[in-house]
Amino acid sequence: MIPPEPPQPQLQPPPPPAPPNHVVTTIENLPAEGSGGVSLSASSRASMRQRIRKVLNREMLISVALGQVLSLLVCGIGLTSKYLAEDFHANTPVFQSFLNYILLFLVYTTTLAVRQGEENLLAILRRRWWKYMILGLIDLEANYLVVKAYQYTTLTSVQLLDCFVIPVVILLSWFFLLIRYKAVHFIGIVVCILGMGCMVGADVLVGRHQGAGENKLVGDLLVLGGATLYGISNVWEESIIRTLSRVEFLGMIGLFGAFFSGIQLAIMEHKELLKVPWDWQIGLLYVGFSACMFGLYSFMPVVIKKTSATSVNLSLLTADLYSLFCGLFLFHYKFSGLYLLSFFTILIGLVLYSSTSTYIAQDPRVYKQFRNPSGPVVDLPSTAQVEPSVTYTSLGQETEEEPHVRVA
Repeated sequence: MIPPEPPQPQLQPPPPPAPPNHVVTTIENLPAEGSGGVSLSASSRASMRQRIRKVLNREMLISVALGQVLSLLVCGIGLTSKYLAEDFHANTPVFQSFLNYILLFLVYTTTLAVRQGEENLLAILRRRWWKYMILGLIDLEANYLVVKAYQYTTLTSVQLLDCFVIPVVILLSWFFLLIRYKAVHFIGIVVCILGMGCMVGADVLVGRHQGAGENKLVGDLLVLGGATLYGISNVWEESIIRTLSRVEFLGMIGLFGAFFSGIQLAIMEHKELLKVPWDWQIGLLYVGFSACMFGLYSFMPVVIKKTSATSVNLSLLTADLYSLFCGLFLFHYKFSGLYLLSFFTILIGLVLYSSTSTYIAQDPRVYKQFRNPSGPVVDLPSTAQVEPSVTYTSLGQETEEEPHVRVA
């Protein structure tokens, strides 16, 4: 007689996949009493809502404030350039960029040179040298084209057409970074551009210096070309600092930027450089320009990683207004109430844009849960106390239908 087979052990269903880093507990997905997992009382839910709202407000204000720091640095770059060009007749945009790239090279490229392993300078060059070579050229020529445009077109045209960088960044982020936007983001962008248009209108009304405009079509094309290259550079920068590192990006930009700007300086600008009437004032202006430019390049990856390339370019719209406010005292510009209206309109647009997060469509688990809210419950690890948190980076996930999250 054949003995009966022992009962087969029942297979346990596999545990649910670990939640991605950007799945967060929000007000909408807090567990209610009887909803499974650990029930929370009404007072606990109210306390968690209050804590989350504080995080929301703090992150939103930090995002806006960081963007305004970048705007102030751009304002410093513009003021020093204006003094050099108009008061001392030093038209040396390539040389000014060269100084910045040399500083980046001395700080960040040498840092990569002394590292060991895969993060060493030579190891990076062996794998990705051609990508950084193209990026260095794009970054250099973007700066050069916009500065050069001031010789051909008006200030108003430069201010308006420079906004072309915003749709370029949005489209590139959508197709290459797979970032998805909501209606409130587009509303915020439109409000920011309206504020910029209000500033240009104020310039026209008060008769602010508009520039020569001798060959306006050439100048407008230069601005559009520079804005397009800026957009490509910013989105590429965002991709690098999210997947690789900030130091690698700045080190490679310093290496190839210094190389190509040195060549361009020797070919196109060496005569202009010889005409500069060197003294301590001009030297101080060059130092101030280089410090602001180095600070902008060093700090921008930090802000882009916390927010996004789109948010940064929206924040930089206020740079012209900061320059104008400084010009009221330094260059005796005429004041108009429309300038204040423009400033606050742009800030309102920034707050609207920062009031909710974009999300990424490339993570299949997140995208599936986004489209199927009735999907499986995701258990958060219970090894530590769960702190409710919300992120306002461009990569944070926040949808109208959040995935179910069980609080342990």
